[in-house]
Amino acid sequence: MDLIRVKNVNKRYKNGVTAIYDLNLNIKKGDFVFLIGSSGSGKSTLIKMLYREEKPSSGEIIVGGINVAKLRNARVYKLRRKLGIVFQDYRLLPKMTVYENVAFALECLGERKNEIRVKVLKALELVGLKGKVHNYPDQLSGGEQQRVAIARAIVNEPKLLLCDEPTGNLDPEMSLEIVKLIESINKETKTTVVMATHDKEIVNKMKKHVVVLKDGRLIKEYEKGKYDDEIF
Repeated sequence: MDLIRVKNVNKRYKNGVTAIYDLNLNIKKGDFVFLIGSSGSGKSTLIKMLYREEKPSSGEIIVGGINVAKLRNARVYKLRRKLGIVFQDYRLLPKMTVYENVAFALECLGERKNEIRVKVLKALELVGLKGKVHNYPDQLSGGEQQRVAIARAIVNEPKLLLCDEPTGNLDPEMSLEIVKLIESINKETKTTVVMATHDKEIVNKMKKHVVVLKDGRLIKEYEKGKYDDEIF
């Protein structure tokens, strides 16, 4: 069953730049998808449209039964509750501890303190950081900060985890560790993962569903693919 359906989607910005051309894409529940392509290929634009940071100029985007393209601004929070988002730059709150950073998302939803505690500790255990609950972001390595960001993204048990260049600030060894962590979350929780990446080595090692974008167009799709240099 498809969790995401992208149908005849175009995205044209106000400055006249077209970032996505007539895109059609289906992603099944529980899938792990790499979005690959050079800078300007439309990867980040597609990710932003999936969590409704951007709206398509035309076409349909269905995420978990919600027509994102037609979603009113006042209803965007309903979509975001079903999603987890991991960015390249972590986006942790510097004056909050690891525990507080992860708990913050649940506090915003009005959950009870005891429920928050159970969920936060479970998420931190999943990412291997249960021993760092009292640390602040500046006391952590880049890899640990990204693990906190992942814990924050999965703490509400989302149906979909969107990752926009999550290893962009990490060295190759740590990058692979982070992607393998996300893979283990995908397998253990059946969370669907869509990851935009430039990281050729990781894509080649992981052998996942690969979607190739070039100049805003979907040009290739592999069920268990690699980073195809010939395309770029």
